[in-house]
Amino acid sequence: MPSPQSEALKSLYRHWSDSLAKNPTMPLDELRRLFDHWGDVTAEPGGVDYIEVDAGGVPALWAVPKGCAQDRVLQCTHGGGYVTGSMYSHRKVYGHFAKAIGCRALILDYRRAPEHVHPAPVDDATTAYRWLLDQGIEPGHIAFTGDSAGGGLAVTTLLRARERGLPMPAATMPLSPWLDMEATSPTFESNRERDALVQRDIVLVMAGTFLGEGGNRKDPLANPLLGDLKGLPPMLIQVGGDETLLDDSRNLADVARRAGVAVTLETEPHMQHVYHFLAGAAPEADDAIERLAAWVRPKLGLGEMSSREDARTTARRAG
Repeated sequence: MPSPQSEALKSLYRHWSDSLAKNPTMPLDELRRLFDHWGDVTAEPGGVDYIEVDAGGVPALWAVPKGCAQDRVLQCTHGGGYVTGSMYSHRKVYGHFAKAIGCRALILDYRRAPEHVHPAPVDDATTAYRWLLDQGIEPGHIAFTGDSAGGGLAVTTLLRARERGLPMPAATMPLSPWLDMEATSPTFESNRERDALVQRDIVLVMAGTFLGEGGNRKDPLANPLLGDLKGLPPMLIQVGGDETLLDDSRNLADVARRAGVAVTLETEPHMQHVYHFLAGAAPEADDAIERLAAWVRPKLGLGEMSSREDARTTARRAG
């Protein structure tokens, strides 16, 4: 059963859903202010400094845990449907990731729609990755992660980087990724009553906003399920079992495996979209981040790190 603490995220999502239902034409600035509170449910990680930086022209925020490895980097792309969210809304959650892994995290503030439509976000994420390489960080010492739309970017940035002749990083870790711009997955119906936030009509509107007028919903740089994933680095996907986007994660794992990519898929029963936001507040989020850190540390050359095993982790289904 889900922990009582996990209800905090569901309550926040219900508040947002109610607000949007009451004001379906909510102005963009008001919508963004609403989603700026995403991190309210996240506990401060403690022992993490935050430093704003220009990453090759892309605004970004370093999250630097005390005593971390300075030459290992987690590049983070925030969620929010490519329309909302920022490096500030995701500061604390990716601070937890950096602290668990023992590296720096570079949280990007990529350009958002509707002011900047596709492919602006993937180009910004690729620019920031090139900037890291230009700073002397080895590609094998860099991993990508991102949540929701940012989880999509954690894959499409690899495709854009490959297209531009850049070396692959050590790993990528999409969290509850949003990939299918046409919202065709069966879990939009089967999980419709359980998901407190993400519904098909919202996804289709955000996809149209992100792609712009006449945008191609089948572009692999927007939906990597339609791309060639051959040669991509190892991938860890984490997703909540109650998400309407659950099939996006399952389909990504299938497509990547068929392309020869080493994939681990973890589905957390009863959890909402990007349940990792409950870091420091709910055991499901803390356990997921601990497993993520244990998985990626050896790939970054930081050595093995065992994760805590309990009834929840042993009962989890890993793909």
